[in-house]
Amino acid sequence: MTGQLVAVASLLLGSAFLLIAGGLHGLLLPVVGATHDFTTSELGLLGTGWAAGFIAGCLLIPPIVQRVGHVRSYGALASVAAITILLNAIIIGPWSWIIIRALSGFAFAGAAMIVESWLNERATRESRGTIFSVYQIVGFLASTAGQLLLVITPPNDHFFFIVGAIFYCLAILPTALSTAKTPQPLKTARLDIPHLYAVSPVGAVVCFMVGLVSGAFGTLGPVYAKQIGLPVPAIATLMAGALLGGSLIQFPLGWLSDQMDRRRVLLACAAGAAVIGILMVIIQPRTEFLVTAIVILFGAMTYPMYALTVAHANDYTAPDEFVKVAGSLLLLLGIGTIFGPIIAAWAIERFAPEGLFAFTAAVHICVIAYVSYRMGRRPNPERATREAFRGMPVARTATQESTALDPRSTEADEAIIVHDSLSPKE
Repeated sequence: MTGQLVAVASLLLGSAFLLIAGGLHGLLLPVVGATHDFTTSELGLLGTGWAAGFIAGCLLIPPIVQRVGHVRSYGALASVAAITILLNAIIIGPWSWIIIRALSGFAFAGAAMIVESWLNERATRESRGTIFSVYQIVGFLASTAGQLLLVITPPNDHFFFIVGAIFYCLAILPTALSTAKTPQPLKTARLDIPHLYAVSPVGAVVCFMVGLVSGAFGTLGPVYAKQIGLPVPAIATLMAGALLGGSLIQFPLGWLSDQMDRRRVLLACAAGAAVIGILMVIIQPRTEFLVTAIVILFGAMTYPMYALTVAHANDYTAPDEFVKVAGSLLLLLGIGTIFGPIIAAWAIERFAPEGLFAFTAAVHICVIAYVSYRMGRRPNPERATREAFRGMPVARTATQESTALDPRSTEADEAIIVHDSLSPKE
């Protein structure tokens, strides 16, 4: 097993550099944008642009890779990501940033897909679970490290933009110098909403709602913190804390969901997140310690919901449809991520900074209502037929290639999936 990890070490290192840059880039823009008096709606559209670009990258990059190859494509996309963060430093304006952010999401999606497909190619059936877990850990640590870079006191206004560009460039080196065999062509996922809803109504609806919350908080959490007067280092700690809270509790909640109806655990998380959101609206905390502590609890409740939703959907999914269903869930998550920042930005402008948590509370209440309704319509599957819980990334950086890397994928799933458009299959 150690030999397998050594074989993919360069790919994991490249992914770590990419995610460090991505974590820094994603947190830096709303913080800097707020200091340049971008409106909350404009800051929300940064997240919308990223999500739209990310989805477009997942759908459009595979033909490019097939035409020019993995190494060239990855180098080009990581270079584009570095260019975008430097353009953010040179051209400061809300609408230019929204366009640049979409290009950044497009490049990031393609680069991440290539690394994941490469890992998938190098993994064996025996090592797939270990490599998948290590990849998740690397992703979490790298994204958190990227966010925590903002605790550094910058020597000049462009410091973090330059550091982000350096890490994007560093991400090119391990794959460019790797001797690993070039992987098979990338897979794309069909977005077949009717099929997904037929398999798992809770999976389809809740995954979209989780995307609403993830997009809103990931984009506008720093804006909320800025508006209540927290310094930049505290904002970085707050956002990293939410990610940490979600990551640490994911596996205990997953184990619990293996012992009972997963929907009950999902309800508990949604209820906890709703209560925390309402509490934030009522007490309106302003001290750094209290805000950070509450946000960590919020992350612990909301971030594991995606993994729980995927696990629930997999309980009803045939083995040969795992990638198809997982890819559809990912794309629904991405679509929710597009709309979440827009609606949450309106809530913040209408109801002050706590409007962000009013929005998340409303979404989680909708989750509670729908899951409760579905529990009365469909029984829990027998434990013997259920999939064992596996953690999923809590960041907004998973692609359909990560579903192929997941050890639940079968050999049939690893065949190339024909490229389809976003429209449901007839």
